[in-house]
Amino acid sequence: MNTPTLSGVEPRSPAYAWGQRVIALDDLFNDGSHPERSEGALLAARGSVGEVVSTGHAPDLNEPVYLVQFDGCVVGCLEIELVPVPPGWLPETGESE
Repeated sequence: MNTPTLSGVEPRSPAYAWGQRVIALDDLFNDGSHPERSEGALLAARGSVGEVVSTGHAPDLNEPVYLVQFDGCVVGCLEIELVPVPPGWLPETGESE
């Protein structure tokens, strides 16, 4: 079944930027799109901290899509699966968040 695209609708701007630290709101499982892990495998546990390494766009949903690096595993995420790391939540590392 083909999902219709939202032609004529401007793509939504991403809420998160490259390099931004984010937290997984739920357990993130492989839906079959991650080639190095079995389908259904846990890719990032709820509460895991990751870093946005790339942003894209899902035209069928008119939603930004984020590639987030969680502990050595890059996971494709939607905004509803993430929340930004609050200032002061992580120990100071000398790097800007």
